[in-house]
Amino acid sequence: MVMLYRTAELSRLRFSPNVLSVSMVMACGVGTSMLATAVWADSSLATANSLQLDAVRVVGEQGSGYQATSASVGGFDSVPLLDTPAAITVVTEQQINDQQARLLSEVLRNDASVGESYAPIGYYENFEVRGFTLNSASSYKINGRTITGEQNVALENKQQVEVLKGLAGLQSGVSEPGGLVNYVTKRPENVRSVTVSTTDQGGSYLATDLGGWFGSEQQLGIRTNLAHEDIQSYVDHAHGKRDFASLALDWNIDPNSTLQLNAEYQRREQRSVPGYQLLGGSELPHHVNPHDLLAYQPWSKPVTINSLNMDGLYEYRFNDDWKASFSASRSRVVIDDYSAFAWGCYGSANCAEAAVPNTFSPEGEYDIYDFRNPDDTRRNDEAQLALSGQFETGSLKHELTFGSSALRRVLDSRPVFNEMIGSGVIGTTPEPFEPYDGTPGHTYRHLDSRQYGLFATDRISFNEQWQTVLGGRQIRLDEKAYNSDGGTNRHTQRSEFLPQAALIYKPRLDTTVYLSYSKGLSLGGEAPWFSSNASDILPPTTSRQIELGVKHDWEALSLTAALFQITQDYQYNKPNGDGTFTFVQQGKQKNIGIELSANGRVSTNLQVAASVAAIRARINDSGTDDYDGHQARNVPTLRASLHGDYSIADVPGLALLGGAYYSAGKYANQQASVKVGGYTVFDVGSRYSTRIEGYDTVWRLTVDNLFDKRYWRDVGDYMGDGYLFQGAPRTARLSATVSF
Repeated sequence: MVMLYRTAELSRLRFSPNVLSVSMVMACGVGTSMLATAVWADSSLATANSLQLDAVRVVGEQGSGYQATSASVGGFDSVPLLDTPAAITVVTEQQINDQQARLLSEVLRNDASVGESYAPIGYYENFEVRGFTLNSASSYKINGRTITGEQNVALENKQQVEVLKGLAGLQSGVSEPGGLVNYVTKRPENVRSVTVSTTDQGGSYLATDLGGWFGSEQQLGIRTNLAHEDIQSYVDHAHGKRDFASLALDWNIDPNSTLQLNAEYQRREQRSVPGYQLLGGSELPHHVNPHDLLAYQPWSKPVTINSLNMDGLYEYRFNDDWKASFSASRSRVVIDDYSAFAWGCYGSANCAEAAVPNTFSPEGEYDIYDFRNPDDTRRNDEAQLALSGQFETGSLKHELTFGSSALRRVLDSRPVFNEMIGSGVIGTTPEPFEPYDGTPGHTYRHLDSRQYGLFATDRISFNEQWQTVLGGRQIRLDEKAYNSDGGTNRHTQRSEFLPQAALIYKPRLDTTVYLSYSKGLSLGGEAPWFSSNASDILPPTTSRQIELGVKHDWEALSLTAALFQITQDYQYNKPNGDGTFTFVQQGKQKNIGIELSANGRVSTNLQVAASVAAIRARINDSGTDDYDGHQARNVPTLRASLHGDYSIADVPGLALLGGAYYSAGKYANQQASVKVGGYTVFDVGSRYSTRIEGYDTVWRLTVDNLFDKRYWRDVGDYMGDGYLFQGAPRTARLSATVSF
């Protein structure tokens, strides 16, 4: 008997239990069919002399390639990307492995709509999507549950990384208009592998991936990932280390119910690298060496980030049409930060006239601060109950999901401890200064934010060509912000309905055209320490989006295009005219853009991940004329990325890898008077799969920034200040993965 299955549909095959049970996943090309042949004897032909064999279970690893066919970030369950009326990028496990990514920035560079927004070496990273900065409190998820984003989430146990671009009020409630990032963890399977790696800087890395199925009916699956990394940064004095452990458990309780549990812990230590600031507020820094560490002091400590993420999902299937699910999660991050930080130029005579000299001096002088923020603790707890099913009303087919959710975020921190101790100059090593004689204050509850939601969405199919998706989330936000003395400086109570609607037209089974509208609500920002309303957290802001998109699957290649417009209330540090600032919400930011992407196999030997994004970002009616009417800071008008994988037919197992990443110039200040140049960075690499002493082994070599290009990768703002970060110089990494 011969049976054909598509790659995306085949995870386990079971045949006649009388003689032979086979579960197999065969590694073959993405987008090709998979051939499973099973031969068995019919029980009616058995004779007294026949031999009955024990069940045999064969499992092999199947790489997904660069094309993903489904994602969970676009709704409340994993759904085909072709049927999702939203722009979603999925970076697959194979792509993550081939690029030897360790950080989210190395993953998200594959999407041209994504850029970095204050992502220092040694600190946690943040990003902007479609020109809007994400929020660490609400923009990052693991398996659909919100985590504290103030961490660098490990990738060892991740199956794929999903990016929902645009508003996600229906899926997530309070969130930023740029979108969401969702990590999907690996599920248990029979796997045993070890990966070792080294870098041109002398860094080392060791990781293990172990899993299997247990029980009389193979009903219990366990998978664990362990990793240790000695980080040797290209920046002097910025070395560190990382330890990671994770556990995933799948339990098929009975034919109708399943339980999934996940837990991961990471401890990361690395001295953070401060960003540069504009010279006199009007000029780019000169003669910058990417190996220099600004404000270096021998007594400063690495930033230590301890993170724990746990989530669970219980699912019960009433029948083929209806199921219920309950999920819950906890994410906790503790940051110990004792840094020597570069900021401003109070110590320079040329900055004496500025009330808040939050730039470097025209000569490149900067102040050095003793910054301490130990036991900075952030915690997210979330739970969700959902019921989903399908039914018909007349000629209409419905796919309905509704439920309720609750999310609590708390922030415990100490009063700001940031004391000036001396000065330095760009291009020189600063002299050692004594740390400030003092200690941070006591920890206090800085924020307690609670969000409750009721949601519903219904996909209505009129016929084979036309569908509509109607939904919304009613949220209630109860948020308190406290002063260091225990007093309440703000209590926000707000109820809001966040609608989402989409019209879908499918002229062919492999093509989708959609038009969607959505409304969002985002958390308010926190006023910088030098503002007249320092540390105040402002009320939530609203946003709206309209999007027109086209998706087409051409054999094993997915093609997408999207045209969008997003408008959000603008919040910023407003100049008061006397050299001081006040953090306010005033005016609007409107971003209009177009995105194109192609992911998958172009030919038998070539697969690509390519994207282009053009964005027009404007701020209007802010009350500060110099900030209005031009491209927003840190948002290039054009960005593009391309990564390719070409298998050499004459050398079995060998593939050549390469990439190119382009960004147009972007403004480095809100007045749009200073602009950094555009850049193109090239990467090369290779992958070689072979057998050594009977073990499957994969060698990978990557060289990033092949031509050692110097460029400014990030010129965004953080807490009211503008910072500039250089791109990494040429770096190389070599790894070997052995499967047992």
